Amino acid sequence: MDLSSANHAFITGGASGIGLGIADVLVKRGVRVTIADINADALAEVLATRGNSLRGVLLDVRDRDQWQAAKAKAEEVFGPVDLLVNNAGIAPDGMELADSVPESFERIFGINFYGVYNGIVTFGAGIRALGHGHILNVASMAGLSSERATTGAYSASKYAVVSLSETLRVEMAPHGVGVSLMCPGLVMTNLPENTAKIGGNLRPGGKMPGGLDAGVAGEMAVRGIERGQFYILTSFDRDEPIRRRFEEQLAAFAAGPDPDLAG
Repeated sequence: MDLSSANHAFITGGASGIGLGIADVLVKRGVRVTIADINADALAEVLATRGNSLRGVLLDVRDRDQWQAAKAKAEEVFGPVDLLVNNAGIAPDGMELADSVPESFERIFGINFYGVYNGIVTFGAGIRALGHGHILNVASMAGLSSERATTGAYSASKYAVVSLSETLRVEMAPHGVGVSLMCPGLVMTNLPENTAKIGGNLRPGGKMPGGLDAGVAGEMAVRGIERGQFYILTSFDRDEPIRRRFEEQLAAFAAGPDPDLAG
């Protein structure tokens, strides 16, 4: 997407982490930005330090009524949204699937997956009607390969975002709308703290230890949008689990049908 023609970006989870990193980069590119976040204190703190090119709205991405209200408020100020960034998410709950609590599983899916879906339902048709624009969905490396215990709900939600984005790309392409899928590795964000505030099982723990600076991740995301990339990665040392997964799938195809069952 040529950002010189972008009118208005709407970013969920925009008051911290990757979302804020993307917002800051877009503002520097001359794009007007609305950041949406469930954390009122974080939102107020960010807005107090930014100029008039950035506005904020409170939003629980699970609530479709709040989405409609946020859309109306954002577009009243900056006009139609032509760049949607579905970034809001929470961390794994640290539970094995056999021991998982349904409420926690549903919370993770409600934010990580349905939050993305709700964004598409709210803004997708309008962006499509413009005949230009871009949608960026933020998943995770855990959406490309899942070989770690206690991340089942989280990984499943991110896998779902990957599949949703692949379909969305096919649907939007004929209308001149680009779609990107960001799969970050470890990035220094407030994910554990935000997870706990929303009602997750993790205690507040500040930023993720180690990992990539969120501002750098934001620049990677924006450059990927500008280049029209579908996959946008921030970590390049975790390809082995992905390679094993696809090799296993290809081996299953190569093996062919069981001769005893072939008709």
